[in-house]
Amino acid sequence: MHSLRAQIRRRLHLLFSNSPPLTTKTRYFSSIPQLQSEPSPPSQNDDVETAFRIITTSPNPQSLKHSLRTSQIPLSNALIDRVLKRVRFSHSNPLSALEFYKFTSQTREFFHTPFSLDTMLYILGRSRKFEQTWELLSETKRKDQSLITPRTVQVVLARIAKVCSVKQTVESFKKFRRLVPEFDVHCYNALFRTLAQEKSMSDARNVYHSLKHEFRSNLQTFNILLSGWKSPEEAELFFNEMKNMGVEPDIVSYNCLIDVYCKGREMVKAYDVVNKMRDEGIDLDVITYTTLIGGLGLAGQPDKARDILKEMREYGCYPDTAAYNATIRNFCIAKRLNDAYNLIDEMVEKGLSPNATTYNVIFRSLFWANDLKSMWSLYLRMKGTNCLPNTQSCMFLIRLMRRQEKVDMAIELWEDMIEKGFGSLILVSDVLFDLLCVLGKLDIAERCFLQMVEKGQKPSHVSFRRIKVLMELANRNEALSNLSEKMNSFGSVNQISRSYVDELDRPVSDFVVVQKG
Repeated sequence: MHSLRAQIRRRLHLLFSNSPPLTTKTRYFSSIPQLQSEPSPPSQNDDVETAFRIITTSPNPQSLKHSLRTSQIPLSNALIDRVLKRVRFSHSNPLSALEFYKFTSQTREFFHTPFSLDTMLYILGRSRKFEQTWELLSETKRKDQSLITPRTVQVVLARIAKVCSVKQTVESFKKFRRLVPEFDVHCYNALFRTLAQEKSMSDARNVYHSLKHEFRSNLQTFNILLSGWKSPEEAELFFNEMKNMGVEPDIVSYNCLIDVYCKGREMVKAYDVVNKMRDEGIDLDVITYTTLIGGLGLAGQPDKARDILKEMREYGCYPDTAAYNATIRNFCIAKRLNDAYNLIDEMVEKGLSPNATTYNVIFRSLFWANDLKSMWSLYLRMKGTNCLPNTQSCMFLIRLMRRQEKVDMAIELWEDMIEKGFGSLILVSDVLFDLLCVLGKLDIAERCFLQMVEKGQKPSHVSFRRIKVLMELANRNEALSNLSEKMNSFGSVNQISRSYVDELDRPVSDFVVVQKG
């Protein structure tokens, strides 16, 4: 009954308000509610930073709650969404983030957004806090079940599938029957998409055949299962099966078929599908063209792929950043970096903003060429355009700096990460501390260690042991005691996945499949 009343209040608020819930009427973390208009971007940025620092520096839940109450930060959906997003990308302590989420949930008549819930569940799942994940879902069901959506199902299952078997993933999926307001085909599609992305297409299709009697498949179901085929012949059979069941393919279906042909370097068949689409009056979209660009790159035709950018415009479909990224990748594979740089300039001229993926494609080539000078120049250009690097960008840079023992560059990168909040401090610090300890830069290592702790990030035990050995040799007992106390204050926190590091060991020629963004 309480859950029903909560949902009714929330929906009435959404129905009779032209703005998102609780943005015009803003509550504060203190117990005294106050009215405030929508904060200006600068002040909201300050509030986000303040809340984030409280989460990352509070030693215990009681301290966190007290700091939030006394901070007088205005409580709004927009603020919480941004704070949790910051926590997610900084890999901060998931349990502190959960305390923040629960504290805000307890505010009278306040309801989280689906985005906040899904982000919080992602943060917990990434650290394998599955017990807390299910507890949070149960609490959400009691307060506002409408927040639990098919997207929530996919967010949770994706984290489970990364560390659990297919069987365990399916069993977890079945738990959502009593959690999701409408357990329908969209939830099943979330399961199939998860298995396709985190396990294999074969697993997704096998589970589909075992569950298909429980629901009625729709076009999206077939599009999910159609993607990712490695064999063009098998893809064709499944495509025909879909049509035989009376499900007419759409542009997504055709794009999946084109994708499998491009990956198989069967460009003639890919263009046959393109012609068929045009005959049926289906306009090619930017994904179609981007897929063709990737296929031509695989076929060793980067110049022809670049011509597609012009062809797109002639058909009224304008290239986006992903299309340019795919074209740039082709020239990097062909070791024609000047052409890649020229395309970045062209992007800017066309009003597009290169993103971290754009730069990472070139970073990878420079990393394998051991060209730190060019990589550093590209990083400075990246900073100059206010494009924040991601963790992969940082790892390319720090690993090459470690190889060439460039401490000054490494420290500048680290200070940028500390100041601007990009990249994973945990992964980068492992390489940085290795460099500093090998060169005996103990004072710098200690300073970086403390900066990291101040940001609420726990250094790895490997890094701590490296610094500890040097401090013992230098008889820095007081400093060592301080660092040991800092490490112990974190308790047991799961370290994040090292998939970024593993991916760096792959040459650029391995990355010929089109990656969006």
